[in-house]
Amino acid sequence: MNNQITLFIFLLIVSVSSAQITISGKVTDNANQPISGANVYLEGTYDGSSTNESGGFSFETSETGTQTLVISMLSYEPHYEMGDVSYFKNITIQLVEAINSLTGVTLTAGTFEAGDNSKVSVLKPLDIVTTAGAAGDFVAALQTLPGTTTVNEDGRLFVRGGDASETQVFIDGLRVFQPFNATANNIPTRGRFSPFLFKGITFSTGGYSAEYGQALSSVLLLNTTDVPDQEKTDISIMSVGGGVGHTEIWGNESLSFNTSYVNLAPYEALIPSSQGVRWNSPYESISGEAVFRSKGEKGIFKLYTGFNHANLDIEQENINFEDFVRFQLTNNNLYFNSSYKHFFAKDWTLTSGASISWDTNDIGIVENRIDAKETGSHLKVKLKKSFSNRFSLSLGTELFNLDYKETFIAPDGFEFDSNYNDQLFAGFAESDIFFSNKFAMKLGARIENTSVLNEFSFSPRLSLAYQSSEKGQFSFAYGDFYQNPQSTILGYDQSLNAEKTSHYILNYQYLDNGKTFRAEVYYKDYNDLVKFNTELPQFDSQYSNSGSGYASGLDLFWRDNKSIENLDYWISYSYLDTERDFRNFRERATPNFASKHNLSVVTKYWVNKLRSQVGLSYNYGSGRPYDNPNTVEFLAEKTKSFNNLSLNWAYLIDQQKILYFSVNNVLGFNNINNYQYANTPNVAGVFDRQAIRPAADSFFFVGFFWTISTDKKSNQLDNL
Repeated sequence: MNNQITLFIFLLIVSVSSAQITISGKVTDNANQPISGANVYLEGTYDGSSTNESGGFSFETSETGTQTLVISMLSYEPHYEMGDVSYFKNITIQLVEAINSLTGVTLTAGTFEAGDNSKVSVLKPLDIVTTAGAAGDFVAALQTLPGTTTVNEDGRLFVRGGDASETQVFIDGLRVFQPFNATANNIPTRGRFSPFLFKGITFSTGGYSAEYGQALSSVLLLNTTDVPDQEKTDISIMSVGGGVGHTEIWGNESLSFNTSYVNLAPYEALIPSSQGVRWNSPYESISGEAVFRSKGEKGIFKLYTGFNHANLDIEQENINFEDFVRFQLTNNNLYFNSSYKHFFAKDWTLTSGASISWDTNDIGIVENRIDAKETGSHLKVKLKKSFSNRFSLSLGTELFNLDYKETFIAPDGFEFDSNYNDQLFAGFAESDIFFSNKFAMKLGARIENTSVLNEFSFSPRLSLAYQSSEKGQFSFAYGDFYQNPQSTILGYDQSLNAEKTSHYILNYQYLDNGKTFRAEVYYKDYNDLVKFNTELPQFDSQYSNSGSGYASGLDLFWRDNKSIENLDYWISYSYLDTERDFRNFRERATPNFASKHNLSVVTKYWVNKLRSQVGLSYNYGSGRPYDNPNTVEFLAEKTKSFNNLSLNWAYLIDQQKILYFSVNNVLGFNNINNYQYANTPNVAGVFDRQAIRPAADSFFFVGFFWTISTDKKSNQLDNL
């Protein structure tokens, strides 16, 4: 009997031991280095172990059949092996590093971001409007960044050898057709927007996303605030006008608006212009903006609107006329923009929106009249899916409609109409792929079809980024970009093709506790640029797409707000080498709007004892080319260098009241923008000339700003 019991126990032990299966293997990283401490187990069981110092693991299980082996480790993506347990022997598992949004690589080539939520911001919203000399204009503040050229008589964005028409502006992803105020020749303009309505700004100097098109050089993306933090009222009393703004909140809904009135007549009466300018009626405008927001559980709706009415009457000296040339302008602009974003389950996001713009200009030049009207609209739908933290895909389609009409009326009654209508359809697809925390790629493409040109275009886009160290990374961007000819040309000839450029950008960025360094080299290849055979485009000009050109250069940026207490400063430098054969050029040359060297130094210092912020900005631009008809060379001579030292001072009377003072070009540099030559030579056979200079060497501004808010702490320092 005892022998039978012993035999039974022996057979039981054998059967149990035979049911135990050993699972073993090794766990490594992408570099085949062993990973110790990783958890290895069969899903749904208690069978498992941890890897040793050599990455090895081994454990036994009584499970049979198809099972799932799970390998998990902090900072790595979980790994799953599925199969019969008998196959889980001496296997090698390679874990993939998890993507960390805080320390991982970012795609930065060609892009400057300004927003509190952006990890790679080089500017904050506060910086956009506290820069001395900017006078609250975000475009003027952006001109202190590398890649831009200060064209003092214009005021718009000139980026990397491109003229101002090559930069497009978008609000919440929707195009703004007329982003700048209308103005007279050689009188700089300003952007139409108030900075405090926007939570962030992305300024791309090239190589931008496939989501955007119709811009040869760059895009400026403005994003309105999603949810205001509190109700408040802002009151402004300025030497050139006044304004009021208010934010009201009702639960998940809110409304922010502002309106302003500007009149330069009192300023001109006090300090009249002296540089060949007489104001019959100085610049006067009334403008306003409003943003309505409604936030739901899984979506947000925003409605933005802006309006502007402006007029001026100016007389300017012209070497080809005995009397001053009179220019009159009345501009009306109305813009609506609505957008809706909805978050679906499983990381699907739908974004849709529409914008419409009406812009009219009634212009008088001497006795001639020009009436111009532009109506533009934009419809857009974008769908985005995040499949994982390593891969996301965006798909979108959009439709632009532009209707342009211009009528020229001569004193003798002669009239000529130039107009066109264009419907441009576009589709885009783009993916973000993170191979690891050190390497990422954005790959996309855009297609466009424009009815006015009856043309189809395909634009590939690519960005790569590699993190070379904990604080530094390299980025590369490439893309093809198309843009229709300007409205003043398409109104006369619709048989042209779209202009094209290709961008190549290599970027290095270093971030370290308040310090930012960026270096970027680029090359732009222009093709199919529009040429014409008259001084300006007109109805009897001969047009073609035979123009071409290039732009290459180096951009450097350094910012430090930690080394010296209360001091924040940045330095930017740009080197630009560019030539073009376009418009009425007789040969390839550097255009007048491009200077080879540009330097900006911006400083901001907070003085506790004086309750003040003091700012200094210095801008330098090397001489710009101009054409001298007394020589055989074309655009071979250069103006003297541009210099501008500006100062601002903000004094807190109390926490919510600010006295603000600024002076542009405080040293009164005698800047020359260009030269105008006589159409015919004098008796000595020489073409006389006159310098084109700013209407005034310096401009000062004084303002009082008062905020009334529920927390009794907010002020408008971030709007100045």
